[in-house]
Amino acid sequence: MSKITDMKNTDTYRHLRGESVYLDDIPEVFGTLHALVFDSPVAHGKIKSVDYSEAEKLPGVVRILTYKDIPGENQIGAIIQDEELFAENEVHFVGEPIALIVAESERIARDAKKLFKIDIEELPAIIDPEEAKEKGSFIAPPRTFKIGISEKGLNNSKYIFQGSAETGGQEHLYLETQGSYAVPNENGHITLYSSTQGPTAVQQITSRVLGIPMNMIEVDVRRLGGAFGGKEDQATPWAVMVALAAHLLNKPVKITLSRHDDLRMTGKRHPYKANYKIGLSEDLKIQFYEVEFIQDAGAAADLSPAITERTLFHGTGSYYIPNAEITVYSCKTNLTPNTAFRGFGGPQGFFAIEAAVQLAADKLNVPAHKIQEINLIKEGDEFPYGQFAENAEAINSWKTADKNFSIEKTYEEILKFNKENTKFKKGMSLTPLCFGISFTNTGLNQARALVHIYTDGSIGISTGAIEMGQGVNTKIKQVAAHVFSVPVNRIKLETTNTTRVANTSPTAASSGADLNGKAVEIASKKLLQRLKETAGEILNANTNDIEIKDEFVFLNGKKTDLSWDKLVNDAYWKRVKLSEKGHYATPEIHFDKTKEKGHPFAYHVYGTAITVAKVDTMRGTYEIEDVKIVHDFGKSMNIFLDKGQVEGALIQGIGWLTIEEIRFNEKGQLLANALSTYKVPDIHSVPKIVDILELETEGAEHAVLKSKAVGEPPFIYGTGSFFAVQNAIKAFNPNYKPDFKAPITHEKVLTGLYQE
Repeated sequence: MSKITDMKNTDTYRHLRGESVYLDDIPEVFGTLHALVFDSPVAHGKIKSVDYSEAEKLPGVVRILTYKDIPGENQIGAIIQDEELFAENEVHFVGEPIALIVAESERIARDAKKLFKIDIEELPAIIDPEEAKEKGSFIAPPRTFKIGISEKGLNNSKYIFQGSAETGGQEHLYLETQGSYAVPNENGHITLYSSTQGPTAVQQITSRVLGIPMNMIEVDVRRLGGAFGGKEDQATPWAVMVALAAHLLNKPVKITLSRHDDLRMTGKRHPYKANYKIGLSEDLKIQFYEVEFIQDAGAAADLSPAITERTLFHGTGSYYIPNAEITVYSCKTNLTPNTAFRGFGGPQGFFAIEAAVQLAADKLNVPAHKIQEINLIKEGDEFPYGQFAENAEAINSWKTADKNFSIEKTYEEILKFNKENTKFKKGMSLTPLCFGISFTNTGLNQARALVHIYTDGSIGISTGAIEMGQGVNTKIKQVAAHVFSVPVNRIKLETTNTTRVANTSPTAASSGADLNGKAVEIASKKLLQRLKETAGEILNANTNDIEIKDEFVFLNGKKTDLSWDKLVNDAYWKRVKLSEKGHYATPEIHFDKTKEKGHPFAYHVYGTAITVAKVDTMRGTYEIEDVKIVHDFGKSMNIFLDKGQVEGALIQGIGWLTIEEIRFNEKGQLLANALSTYKVPDIHSVPKIVDILELETEGAEHAVLKSKAVGEPPFIYGTGSFFAVQNAIKAFNPNYKPDFKAPITHEKVLTGLYQE
């Protein structure tokens, strides 16, 4: 049997052959109907009338549903109930659902949509979050984290600088668009196939809207074709709509959004503006940091309150700052409700503190990495939210990066290159990483697993984890294979199903493998103990002398003739329980929102990235030459998967801060509404060299098999691309005044190169 840690993604083979089943691949039940949403053409207005009488007459149109057809509550808000499934009297953003067309085919539904007549009295729309703040238009009250006393920090500061930083939105652009398929069953029960990260959230909201108990709704998920947070909350409405139609019509109903509809009707990463003030002592220690974040939440809460929280938790980045005050305003605008995206508000916080450090470095004419290094968080330092750094690896990762990649040598080589070249200039930046792992809502840090051992020795596992390309299924198989010491091909991962495993937390916050893997480990160890006891009975031996290894029973270290298959079969005939549920709740974590203090994270992930960019000074184009990373994987249980996650997150982060630009016009209409107008990184955007080294650490006890989470943290490494490009511009144009407004597109670079 090969080493468990040598495993590749167990789904890759089927993906490459096109055999993997996604939502749109599920065979349709005979008589399946197709749904299409009629949505608001304006950002804000009162609905005076909606006339769909001509659409209803179109052959093949079965029914058109509005809020009047909802038997339960017309409300899909999760954290705050401020979002209607179908608009009743007023619309609040372009793309807000007003009606659902149910027809025999999607083509008929699209023809019917053209026959709708709607009369809307347009109202003033707020497009700018700063305007929303001025008018007191908030999703929720502002929140503030504090540590130390600002006045003390001011008094200890020789240098004080203030500025602003902005980050734009970002489109998830998952390969599989939003969709759902509802199949009615007997007694009013519904099976709901959904492309969601949160099956229980879909079940809960469907129950609310339909006015039926949750146990009548079975949500089933095989896998997602990507999500990145965009299907944590925003997969819900499409599932609820088809469930409503199936419930009313007693017919199976399916919806799959076109790419154009998906771009228009779904939320993005939250744009942020940060206004900050930073103070440093003569020896460049950061003495205080004050920052006010203005978050563009869009027209409804969605997950914005939780995302503001993650921004607060990561407001000081990877640094220890003894006096800090971080405030976030979640502003309500008339744009599509923004939602979760890899990093969940953390990257926006990181960007602001890095901009503040870069501003200070520019003003003091010192390399930014000099300030970064001496302020890194270390063992025992306190975070603004009250938790103390344990097993801190920030300094270790920095030193390891320096040892392997020579920070000063790289810096000197770039200075030499810039002195000798005019057409091209290079810039370097360093990005330290410190990212907390756990849901910041403590109650979500729980998971369950159901493990069966069948009489032929094969194993079936159900968990609440959603496979969306990140390889969580592979890791869960590894956990069971590790505990039972059997080959992975004995193990089958079932679909994620709310009937088999109830009350699931969403697969998000980089916690899917930790929570669900730990639950599998607990269930598997209970089963293993029973099997060892059974083996002890068969061999007339003490259980403590029994070991199950490589599909055989060992007694006192010696292999016996009792195989795994025979042991399992004998256990069944001895009426030993061969099924087990595992429940895991992350220990130690807690947070008091009334005091904004606690211990919210199970552990932190650390790392350091060195980014080098090269700018063409004639054209304004640039390329990221190389990114060299030292990353804290803990004791990685699957370095193939984990390095792949680092690479993917890095490139997605680079895209966010360089070429990806979300634009709306003054009427709240999305201008980047197609892949011809919205650019994401392609092969030409990928750094020519990406070198990833594993930081040698002891891992984390609360991580599954001590293998740290790796989904979100490395997204932060993309931050370095912005500052590296900016430093290259400064090398060419000494008059350039950085504005720290991301993304730093090629157009902005060209303007900056020749700024007077």
